[in-house]
Amino acid sequence: MAENSLTETPNPEAPPSVPADPTVPTEPKPSYVKLAMRNMVRKGGKSLFHFTLTVMALIGILVGLSYLTR
Repeated sequence: MAENSLTETPNPEAPPSVPADPTVPTEPKPSYVKLAMRNMVRKGGKSLFHFTLTVMALIGILVGLSYLTR
């Protein structure tokens, strides 16, 4: 039974795992940073709102801590 698995022919419908022409460079996947920046540009209003909310929350926390520890 193990001999049959070694002598089977590959499935002709399966795509080859290696490109036929290795000299043609394949385009690499975009980096996470590039995708995040593209997404931020596309949804600029929401990103600016969240950034402003985060800055205001951090300032509020710092002011609150300074008030409590004075």
